[in-house]
Amino acid sequence: MTHHDATPSDGERRLQAHLGSRERADAFYDRQVHPHLTAAMRDFVHRQAMVFLSTADARGQCDATFRAGPPGFVVTLDDRTLAYPEYRGNGVLASAGNITENPHIGLLFMDFTHDHIGLHVNGSAGLVSDYDLRGAHPWLPTDTAPGRRPVLWTLVNVHEAYVHCSKHIPHLEPAPRTASGHKRPKDADYFTEKSIATAGMPGLVHEAPLGHPHAGMPDL
Repeated sequence: MTHHDATPSDGERRLQAHLGSRERADAFYDRQVHPHLTAAMRDFVHRQAMVFLSTADARGQCDATFRAGPPGFVVTLDDRTLAYPEYRGNGVLASAGNITENPHIGLLFMDFTHDHIGLHVNGSAGLVSDYDLRGAHPWLPTDTAPGRRPVLWTLVNVHEAYVHCSKHIPHLEPAPRTASGHKRPKDADYFTEKSIATAGMPGLVHEAPLGHPHAGMPDL
């Protein structure tokens, strides 16, 4: 019996036909892609201290970002719903702004330390106030980030969830954050003063200029 209710995109199907991978893809869809979070997936999310996010605005222009917090800062409300807190940051609100125009969202949870496995969660999202979400779910943690109170929550309705295989996931060991050995610009200046940010960094590899035969070549 097929587990998923998400329809593969036309692009997926065309490339599968071109590369002869349709049979393998169908086996993956049938075995790995779920229209909900399994119990094992919910437990996995509860253990994670980071998640990568992808959103797009109404024009389809994409943004990728990162969220982190104590393990379990992304909460599963049930097997088809999860939520993560939004705090005061630089005030840009790129992801949240995109969600107000286009609810589609992709999340990628990665375990770099223990099981070296990943979990994709794709769905539709909306913004909810802390007051309203906590009123519906009073058990929500209050210490999702020590000393900080969520301004909003992003509420995600799960459309599909599936594994990211472990083959190329690197092993990373948690360690205390320490000052680096070289002086660097402040965050706000890091990418605006190229001559400062890249000075004294041996072995720096520059991108090939546009039009160069190696510019933008994918690693297939």
